[in-house]
Amino acid sequence: MGSQVVFPTLSKQQQELIVGCILGDGYIRRLQGRTNAFLEINHSYKAKDYVDWKYSILKNIVKSAPKSRIQSKGRQAYRFFTRQHPYITEIWQQFYNGKTKVVPKQFELTPLIVAIWFMDDGSCTKKGDLYLNTQQFDMLSQRRLLHALRLLGIKARLNKDGKYYRIRIKKESIDKFLQLIESYIHPSMMYKLEKCKRVKTLTP
Repeated sequence: MGSQVVFPTLSKQQQELIVGCILGDGYIRRLQGRTNAFLEINHSYKAKDYVDWKYSILKNIVKSAPKSRIQSKGRQAYRFFTRQHPYITEIWQQFYNGKTKVVPKQFELTPLIVAIWFMDDGSCTKKGDLYLNTQQFDMLSQRRLLHALRLLGIKARLNKDGKYYRIRIKKESIDKFLQLIESYIHPSMMYKLEKCKRVKTLTP
């Protein structure tokens, strides 16, 4: 008989990081014929320090360190893959409908999940608006995200961006949103948070 595979128990930080990545730029796949799924982290090479930080947290379930790769149109990416893991399979089952990302019922956010989400897909405009770029999610999923934000005391609404929608944090909740995530922001991504603070200060 073959030896049974023992999977590492994931910490709360690792679990929340994985969920935050799924709301943002992370992607989960389960290969045909395989029992468990794995997570791909793929960013621009400019975000190397950020990717290395994610790798440092997930290192015990990653086979190889991050590597650079030239993608389409000459874009230089920096990425790594986790090993297959039952927890990642569980997240895949909850957050995917085929290849499409969805948000499950009764979904709850934590400050770390929101911070990862913001670092991956958050932005501030010169007009002082703070967006979470959720265009990849369907309307039901986005409404579930709005509800999850409200549970943290963050007021937000959907904003039409072309033919898609994204989440805009209401101005009265921007300070609370930034305070919620500030201690979790990686130094290499602090510029995004500082831009939001600066724009808010300059915006009448």
